[in-house]
Amino acid sequence: MRLGGSVATVAILAGLAGAAPLAFAQGGGEIQTIWRCVDSSGKTHVTNVKDETAGKDCKVIQTQRVNVVPPQAPIPKSAAKSPAGFPKESSGERANARDRQKATLESELASEEALLAKAKAELAEQESIRLGDEKNYAKVLERLQKYKDNVELHEKNVGELRKELGKLK
Repeated sequence: MRLGGSVATVAILAGLAGAAPLAFAQGGGEIQTIWRCVDSSGKTHVTNVKDETAGKDCKVIQTQRVNVVPPQAPIPKSAAKSPAGFPKESSGERANARDRQKATLESELASEEALLAKAKAELAEQESIRLGDEKNYAKVLERLQKYKDNVELHEKNVGELRKELGKLK
């Protein structure tokens, strides 16, 4: 039998083929059938739902026995505790770490704001200059684009740093 269809068809069949030995090894289970169907517009799709085969030209491409494995029991909270001697962080250490993080972010923000001011100054300077080989405005815009991109980058960085600082407060 020739199998046609999409990459998804192949992926589904490969997944089912990989699960087949496990299902047969366990024995029992229910029988699952997989159809390849072609609708009136010529589209091909694969399904394991019998209702989706109605009114379509469908052929069985695989039948297999499938077992459903019951879910595992949740891990009790007592087993999830950290082992004895595991380092713990006190509330004072957490506050100190938060203060260091805040100071670092504020330092980065100040640095980024200085870079933004410098980038804006460079852009303003370049906007006031008109080079001799720039006969049309498109060339001016092309030359200024890297300065505009630099300003935009620093504005985004400043915004992200302010957002992170807002989360710490």
